[in-house]
Amino acid sequence: MAPLLDTPIVPLSSLPVQQPPFTPPEELPTVLVSNNAVFPERRQGPGTIIISPHSGKIINVFPEIIPSSRFPVGTQYTDYSPKYLMPGLVDAHVHLNEPGWRTEWEGFETGTRAAAFGGVTTVIDMPLNAIPPTTTVENLNTKLKAAEGQCWVDVGFYGGVIPGNEEELIPLVNAGVRGFKCFLIQSGVEEFPSVTSADVAKAMEKLKDSSTTLMFHAEMIPPLSMSMGDLVLHGDPPLVPTGPLNAYKTFLESRPRAFETYAIEQILALAPHAPDLQLHIVHLSAAEGVSLLKKAHAAGIKLSAETCFHYLTLAAEDIKDGDTRHKCCPPIREGSNREFLWDALKDGTITTVVSDHSPCTPDLKMLSKTGGSGDFFQAWGGVSTVGLGLSVLWTEGSQRNVDLPTMAEWISWNTAKQVGLLGTKGAIAEGYDADICVFDPEAEFTVTTKDLHFKNKMTAYEGKELRGRVCETWLRGRRIYSLDGGFEKGGPQGELLLKGQV
Repeated sequence: MAPLLDTPIVPLSSLPVQQPPFTPPEELPTVLVSNNAVFPERRQGPGTIIISPHSGKIINVFPEIIPSSRFPVGTQYTDYSPKYLMPGLVDAHVHLNEPGWRTEWEGFETGTRAAAFGGVTTVIDMPLNAIPPTTTVENLNTKLKAAEGQCWVDVGFYGGVIPGNEEELIPLVNAGVRGFKCFLIQSGVEEFPSVTSADVAKAMEKLKDSSTTLMFHAEMIPPLSMSMGDLVLHGDPPLVPTGPLNAYKTFLESRPRAFETYAIEQILALAPHAPDLQLHIVHLSAAEGVSLLKKAHAAGIKLSAETCFHYLTLAAEDIKDGDTRHKCCPPIREGSNREFLWDALKDGTITTVVSDHSPCTPDLKMLSKTGGSGDFFQAWGGVSTVGLGLSVLWTEGSQRNVDLPTMAEWISWNTAKQVGLLGTKGAIAEGYDADICVFDPEAEFTVTTKDLHFKNKMTAYEGKELRGRVCETWLRGRRIYSLDGGFEKGGPQGELLLKGQV
């Protein structure tokens, strides 16, 4: 026990800290306690978290519950037992789509509000679907201007790699982007075309000495493929459909696992161009990709991978014909494939879980139940998930003996590390931002549209029974959402997180 606890807690300046104190002695702290707190290295137990309201930083963490009587009169003190205090989620893959006309699909205010509802305190916005895409510093500045004053949670940004923009990459690094994304297959939006191996080699040459990450949408059509399903998000049906275009089986067969494995093999072949550059596979779906990741790790190639909530929780055999809410690329595969992804997370081959929140307006989903054609090939691809991820993951993970500290590593610590935010985000630890998710693992609820705070109220999870619910979300020491009280009246408090300027 710390010597401090032998006497009543007095001025905050007397508390032992590993860094210079963040709170002036005259300021009363905010104190959150629970008999279930989640700490780094998958530790769980009683905890007292002492926060500076002035800086929004965690200034002390004690592995026990310190009673309120030990703190000065007037201290804001809340005991959340038996609920869990978890680090706020860092969702490292979200499409917010603003600015431009696709803001009617999603925007900074609605997307980040949905994130806050689900305990997410930081999102990283993808470079495409907004117009203009984040492929130049000028375009990044346009996006930053659009985001100002709208964000309920903190937001970082990725840059994009497209043919011919290799000279823009280092300026984007210097401007603060947290990585780069490219497509090895058509993206589905004309302003963000796919890249060739030659384009990737040029990007690697430019970025090889940078502390950034080059990320890949890893699907490619192998040579002599029987499939012509070469548009990622929407487009013409395969040359020879295997069945009705509104049948999920037809769509799944048009995007076989070989699309992913061939793309990963091409990435491994290109890796020697930049051996020190961190490479990353976004939204891995095919189980066969796991063995290729292990091969890369054994060879010392710096290649990491993420998967998504929907790949871990949904299964192809359960998707009804015409229910295009489930369309995404790579596709949701069979339940047997799903178990290999869980195993890869457990053994550390896959390190992060993200939402890949990619919404659109109802007409573009062409849902058969609302009068659309239900055509999986013409419908926009993307599963709307932001704000539901922790409940979705816990519902399935708890059935596989995965505990909350392990999940926190996948969705907070590792995602923060991926985007260069470890040290400020992703953990309940001294010196970190006081980003806290209060989670009740025993609560159960059925997903309805009132639980959907993103702009267009469509999700593959509607009507599903979920276990575990976010009760409160704290951003930098301030509560921004509670299940009982809703969103705080102070409005959006999120900051824009440019690398090197946090």
